[in-house]
Amino acid sequence: MSEIRYDRLHDTHVLIAPERMHRPDCPVPLQADETTLPKCPFCEGNESMTPPEIFALRQEGSFPNEAGWRTRVIPNLYKAVQIEAAHQHHSGMLERWEGFGAHEVIIDTVRHCTSISQWNVNEACDWLKTLRVRVADLRHDERIEYISLFKNEGYQAGSTQTHAHTQLIALPMVPKQINDYYLQCFEHYKATGKSLMGSLIDQEEHTMERIVSQEGDFTLFCPYASAYPFEMIISSKQPHGQIDTLNDTAIEAVSALLLRAVKKLDNQLGCSQFNLWIATPPLKGKHDFSAPLDEAFRFSIRIMPRIYRYGGFESGSGMMINPVSPELAASLLKGEQV
Repeated sequence: MSEIRYDRLHDTHVLIAPERMHRPDCPVPLQADETTLPKCPFCEGNESMTPPEIFALRQEGSFPNEAGWRTRVIPNLYKAVQIEAAHQHHSGMLERWEGFGAHEVIIDTVRHCTSISQWNVNEACDWLKTLRVRVADLRHDERIEYISLFKNEGYQAGSTQTHAHTQLIALPMVPKQINDYYLQCFEHYKATGKSLMGSLIDQEEHTMERIVSQEGDFTLFCPYASAYPFEMIISSKQPHGQIDTLNDTAIEAVSALLLRAVKKLDNQLGCSQFNLWIATPPLKGKHDFSAPLDEAFRFSIRIMPRIYRYGGFESGSGMMINPVSPELAASLLKGEQV
């Protein structure tokens, strides 16, 4: 039987409808390729094929825009917004911003990995530490109000470059969906004195049926009102800061869970096609929610597999149909017999 579930985190509803699909419609995965490709602009030795780097985790003694890096950050060649544009807002019936912002590409690993599932824990830690540095740096630009961190893994998820990479888009305004998400978290904190994410994880721990794994203070779980089949969230009941203030211990725990999550997804579905989003609150000082930032808002990573095609109902209503219940997804990801 189907259920219409309320997603308290995003203040929306999701239709869980197992009758809609008997098995995931997952495309054939790309062959794992960890070799250095002569023409891949993201591979070591091909630094001249990209714009000059903004930042890199490097071996001691190596030089910018040369070999010897572990992660590398460059401007996006096909940028959606650009730092050179005017920081200007135009009011009126046809309101608009000039295309100001930052659009960066983080080359996740020096190896030509096509999926997170091929990373080792050191590479995952380096990736998170690189994101930590970039967000901390961009916070100093007073024109920026929101920073989006996301990954598109696989063709179905919108990736156009096989070498594992992440994107960062910094904007002079806060998108409505993001603002609503953090207002929802703030209202819960104001009413209960607890973080909304922490309360949800508390609830999940009562039954453990949707919890996939735990590491240190962090929990990997399939949310009760999952909008996507096999959707997972990594977060914590404890305040560990945001992406730019996570300490190394937290990064190690998150890295272990992330690798576990994607490998379980690969084992179950045989493919890596997902979007990944890292929660980043509107920049402190720009939007005052009248609450301690780290107490009200928890760091989280949301993994959204793209194994099901969406149509007119989802686009028109804004309500997602998920044909795989999160309870079933969690059981399968844990390797349980169903």
